[in-house]
Formats: sequence, C-alpha cells, structure tokens
Amino acid sequence: MRVQTSAPSQNEQAPRVAADAGSVISPGGGYRWKICALLFFATTLNYMDRQVLALLKPALQDPIRGIGLTEVQFAAIVSIFSAAYALGLLLSGGFIDKVGTRIGYAVAVVIWTIASMSHSLVGYAPATSALHALATDAASLLRHVPGLGSASWLNSMANLSGAVIGFGIARFVLGLGEAGNFPAAIKAVAEWFPSKERALATGIFNSGTNIGATLAPFAVGFLLYHLGWQYAFLATSVFAMIWLVLWFALYRNPTEHPRISHEELAYINGGATTQPASKIAWSRLIPHRQTWAFLLGKIITDPIWWFYLYWLPGFLNARFGLSITKMGLPLLVIYNVCTIGSIFGGWLPAKLISLGWTVNRARKSAMLLYAVAITPIMFVGKAHTLWQAVALISLATAAHQAWSANLFTLVSDMFPRRAVASVVGIGACGGSISMMFFGLFIGFVLQITHGNYVPVFLLAGSAYLVAITVIHLLAPKLAPVAVD
Repeated sequence: MRVQTSAPSQNEQAPRVAADAGSVISPGGGYRWKICALLFFATTLNYMDRQVLALLKPALQDPIRGIGLTEVQFAAIVSIFSAAYALGLLLSGGFIDKVGTRIGYAVAVVIWTIASMSHSLVGYAPATSALHALATDAASLLRHVPGLGSASWLNSMANLSGAVIGFGIARFVLGLGEAGNFPAAIKAVAEWFPSKERALATGIFNSGTNIGATLAPFAVGFLLYHLGWQYAFLATSVFAMIWLVLWFALYRNPTEHPRISHEELAYINGGATTQPASKIAWSRLIPHRQTWAFLLGKIITDPIWWFYLYWLPGFLNARFGLSITKMGLPLLVIYNVCTIGSIFGGWLPAKLISLGWTVNRARKSAMLLYAVAITPIMFVGKAHTLWQAVALISLATAAHQAWSANLFTLVSDMFPRRAVASVVGIGACGGSISMMFFGLFIGFVLQITHGNYVPVFLLAGSAYLVAITVIHLLAPKLAPVAVD
C-alpha cells in the first residue's frame, strides 16, 4: 500500500474534471437532495436526544423531583457517554462499511431510540432499588481486594442511588447508538454526491445538529413543566419511528435505486471509475498521514463543540442567571446562526472550486478562514451583557460548524468510498476520547476557579488554528490514498 504523492493529485485536477463533467453531464434530477433531507432529519433527532441532558441538569439535580444528580455525577455521566460514543465509533464505521449504509444507519437509530426511551424508566422504584443494591454489593466485594479496603471511592460507589446508576447505563447505550450517525451520513454523502457537492451536502445535514439543539430547549421546557422530565426523553422516539419508515422506503445505493435517473447517476459518478466493493481493513488505513490528519483534527476541535453542547446552558445560567424557560431565545439565536454557518461552510469551498481553485486550496483556505473567525470567543469573559456573549458564541459555534462540514469532507476527498465510514469512525472516536478527558478538565477548572469559564474559552479560541496547521503538515496536498 502506498500514497501517490509524486503524480498530480486527483484533487489538483478536480476543478477541470468537474468543469468538463458539468459541461457534458447535467444534474439530471434532484433525488440526491431527498437523501440529504433524510440525513438532516436523523441528525436533528440525534442532537435533540443529546441536548436533553444539558437542559435538564437543574431539574435532575433536584433530589425529590429529579434524581439528586451532583456536579461530579453530571461530569461522570458526560464522560460515560463520551466513552461509549468512542467505542461506538470504533465499531460503527466498520459495521456500516460491511452491511451498507441502509441497514447500518437504521440499526444505529434503533439503538439510540431505545436508549433514549429507557431514561424515562430511571425513576421506576423496583429498578432503581435493584441497581442501588448491585452497586452496594459490588463495593462490598471490592473491599476484599488487597489495597482497596480503605479506598474512599468505594464509599461513593456504595452510596450511589439506583437512579444515577440507571441514568449512566442509559447514557452509555445512547452513546453507542448515536455514534453511528456521522459515519453513516458521511458514507451516504460519498455515495450520493459528486466531489464538488459533498461539502455543501455535509453542511446541510450537519446543520441538523443546530436545529436539534434549537428545538430542544422549547420542547424540553414544555414537557418538563407540564408532564415531567421523563417525557422529554420519550418525545423524539415517535419521530425516530417515522424516520425509519421513510429511510427504508426511500434509501438505496444510487446504482441500485429505481427512482434515480440515468443522468443524475452519471452526474453523481462524475466520470469516475467504479471502485472495488471490498472493504479496506483498518490496518491499511491507520498508517496513512491522511488518516492522522483527520484524526488529529477531530481530537483537537471536537471537544470544543461538546463543551458548547453540554456546558453552554450552565454558562448562561451561572453568568447571566438564565433558567431553562429563559434560555430558549438565546439558544435559538446561537443555533440558528450555527445553521447559517454550517451551510455557508459547505457553500464557500464549492464556490471556490467552481471558480477554478483546486480542492486542496479551496478546502484549506475556507478552513483557515473559519479558524480565524472563532478566535474572538476568547474575549467572551469580558462581555458585559447577555447579547454580547450570545454574539461571540454565535460566531464561534457557526464557524465551528463550517469547519466541521469541511473536516468531514476531507475524508471523502482523500479516501475511496468504501473506506469513508471507517476513517470517519476512527477520527470521531479520537474526538470522543479527547472529550472524555477534556470534560474532566472542564470540571476541574470550574471547581478550582469557582465557576470561571475564561480558561476554557481561551482554549476554544485557539484550538482551530493549531488544528489547521497540523492538518496541512500531515496532508499538504490532500493526496488521495491509493491501495495497491
């Protein structure tokens, strides 16, 4: 196996090929955009499920109406989800490459929907009693292990409530299932879109993360105060079932789909030769610099987005005293600006490519612009009003989504289609492991500084400049990986 670096890169020739193809082959229909809509719908549900925890944190901390969740337990549950997400990414990429996008995506949605619904059972007394007894027995057994008899953490383990344990289990399974979303969606984009449209398609479906996070505060607030926090975890399951019906009805590989026109199929392929159907083993992917460029890009920048997702409601509450009922409008503004950023992030490099730029130049120039746009978040600590903070956070999160759309697209720029889900899984797994440790770091910083978020925002503002530098050093030409 080797990487072709001496011959001209496919990416360097991409504008000419795209232009030639575009002059001969018309788009021939828009069925691929219906597929993109399905990916958007699934990603919206994915992030609604994920955002519920951060929004319900104050309610879950109530020992009577909630589960008595402490700050330490909240951080631990976030880390549990991150660990499961990392494990799920390791498994899901290869699984999706093996069974195909249609089945693989559906399996992921079923798993995370069941896990989300199971949160509502945490308050069921017989189940919580059994889990608490299990924790107490386990702690008792561990005390007989040499060297552990006096360990203080065993006392904490024995005192854990069954509800907290059940919540941790539910979040673990949720992480396993939700990990399949992005590998499957990126693989679907690689199957259904020509190279020049992939960043735009990725930006559109990735904007579902923003829509999900936008809708969640209003839905969660309504369900919390009218029905109880348990129903917030049940709401999305209905929509997930609708999505599954639509997915099986509408999705096939484009070469097998009865509803796609010959013209659109030719446009999607763009004159490219058919790739072998065999799956590329991880052992043949990990040694490549291109794999590490994507992996390190995710490790450096993914924790920043997760920080916004899980700690932004807490920041708004601590800094400006916002309750869940008052967070709707600020979060609506932030995540709607995110949606614009996500779509613009995919549109800009596509526009530059259409003007004759190489894929390498267009992609990296756009990513550098987005990295620079994020840096003002370092000054959010000096914001005197809520809306000054909202403006800085909106810019940073929108630029992150623009960055993310292009970072994902780097994989389909450099790797064969049959390897895309596996490479995305490897990179996203690294990002989740990084978040697992970064989350603990955030908790430590907030504890010793009594809730000062400034050090975290300083890191958030500088991380992307470091990441684009690393990516360029490892993949200076975005040379495609060739397998002998």
